[in-house]
Amino acid sequence: MSSAELALPEDYRQTLEKLKHQVAQAQVQAQRTINTELIQLYWSIGNEILARQKQQGWGSKIIARLAEDLRAEFPQMRGFSPRNLQYMTTFARHWNVDDIAPQPVAQLPWGHIRTLLDKPLSQQAREWYAAAAVEFGWSRSVLLNMIKNNTIERTGAAPSNFPQRLPAPDSELAQQVAKDPYTFEFLGLSGEVAERDVEQALTDRIMETLRELGPGFAFVGRQVHFEVGGDDYYIDLLFFHVEQLRYFVIELKTGKFQPEYAGKLNFYVAVVDDQLKREAHSPTVGILICGSKNDHSVRYALSRSDSPMAVATYTYDSLPTDEKKVLPAEDELSAAFEQIETSDES
Repeated sequence: MSSAELALPEDYRQTLEKLKHQVAQAQVQAQRTINTELIQLYWSIGNEILARQKQQGWGSKIIARLAEDLRAEFPQMRGFSPRNLQYMTTFARHWNVDDIAPQPVAQLPWGHIRTLLDKPLSQQAREWYAAAAVEFGWSRSVLLNMIKNNTIERTGAAPSNFPQRLPAPDSELAQQVAKDPYTFEFLGLSGEVAERDVEQALTDRIMETLRELGPGFAFVGRQVHFEVGGDDYYIDLLFFHVEQLRYFVIELKTGKFQPEYAGKLNFYVAVVDDQLKREAHSPTVGILICGSKNDHSVRYALSRSDSPMAVATYTYDSLPTDEKKVLPAEDELSAAFEQIETSDES
């Protein structure tokens, strides 16, 4: 009798799925453990070289010889190039601790750590990006994009009335996702554009839009229709935050902030709370994203609004079109960097 003809117990499939899940979890855990051990090793090597540099003045020639000897002793291991040893030394210099393993950076791939070391960041910023990359599972390209767009400086920066309209820690959680400015360079827009064009571009590039908004956002719809007493209303963009369990109403204005915009957004938030919000959901939050704003006017407008709201600006054209044309494409740059790193680590 073949295995295909074998009469299986009733719970066989369930047991198989359970065991497959356990094996997959063990594989992931093993990979994480190996990665942590590797990062710990790299830090230890860097720390040892750093100590020799301070005590005996080791220079680049000694490090190159050390790289050569390590590669000869461990030919099966990659990563012992002179450049990579320099990265290890820089790594130990910036994370100057006795045990690197408990820190988020130890859970990152080495390529992520090199990216953090390459950028002119404060150590506090490096640790913030490392923790965020671990928590949200950022790829290296996403990490690069987050650093490029100064995410740490923009996160939680939008003026809001959250402390007055939401209890703690709800207010802090809502504030964390309110950036200022939002960076929509991925839309490929330039010059004057209509609000509907921005809306359409954001929905056309929804994955990039969700990435810019931040982790936890799910797209509900564009120009979402509501009927109130026989009158029709349309919300520009509606999102749901799966971690905070709340709706986010986002209104777009291409011009400068006007106080009446806050009144309209306040109305939309109230409508969503009344018609969509469930008992288990947190209060709906509104974010107005406009071309420019006067913070004093914003604060006055938000102080009289009943709903939790924030006002932010956005940018979408960091370089003139003519300058962008002479730059290499992003995929060309990525391919070049990958080729350089492969040759360095071999």
